Amino acid sequence: MVQSRQSADAEHGVPETLLDVKGLSCPLPVLRANRLLRSMQPGERLRVLATDRASVQDFHAYCRETGHRLVACGEEQGTFSFVLRRRAETPAT
Repeated sequence: MVQSRQSADAEHGVPETLLDVKGLSCPLPVLRANRLLRSMQPGERLRVLATDRASVQDFHAYCRETGHRLVACGEEQGTFSFVLRRRAETPAT
């Protein structure tokens, strides 16, 4: 099931969008996150929940290549959680 919703990070009070891509396999979790990040404002946070073990390596590589920041990642009972911060826009040349 894929769903997204706005929530607040209880620990920091920072608003974030939640994207639930549990059950989807590579490369769909990263592709869905990319689509959502494109619609977000610079600095906004996206929390992704995934069950595909390959998503760990995929999200690290994705952030390294795109400039989005991987703020946190972890795993609990087979569900991986990634918190990404949308990068600042590149100035037009």
